[in-house]
Amino acid sequence: MEDQKQLTLLETWRGIAYSSQTTKQESDRFWANYFVLEKGIYEKILANPDEVVKGTVKELAEKYDVELLIMVGFLDGINDSLKEENPIDTMTEDTVVNLGYDKELLYKNMVEAKAEWLYTLEAWNDLIPEDRRKELYKEQKSSHTVVKEKKIGRNDPCPCGSGKKYKFCCGR
Repeated sequence: MEDQKQLTLLETWRGIAYSSQTTKQESDRFWANYFVLEKGIYEKILANPDEVVKGTVKELAEKYDVELLIMVGFLDGINDSLKEENPIDTMTEDTVVNLGYDKELLYKNMVEAKAEWLYTLEAWNDLIPEDRRKELYKEQKSSHTVVKEKKIGRNDPCPCGSGKKYKFCCGR
């Protein structure tokens, strides 16, 4: 008898969340429901910014009144914004996790994810001044702006300094 590999919580979450077996309508309904729950968790976390939330995955799911796998999805999403990352790849429902987040990094990551329903939450008004939020928003948006270098024309002087035209030198 072969050993069957047990899926981790994260693999199970991703299997459900990104399943190719669901229709677009089912997927849209799943994500709409998830986003409502996610927003509720963030509202509670941002309301008490000085409280470092810590507990097992199961305890946090109960605390925020969501299913275990929804909490796993939330932990997957917030992990890059935490001061100390959680072991999300190997976590079980009894793994102790920490939600100590970096406010500015979390805000920028929400902007990057295009999660307007999160980065426009009222709670941000008390956490980061409006002018700083605008700066962070611009920083994040411009970090993905690609600036093309000026293209060397075939008849331009070669940038190597030979004095020849580019087409007769390095442009071959």
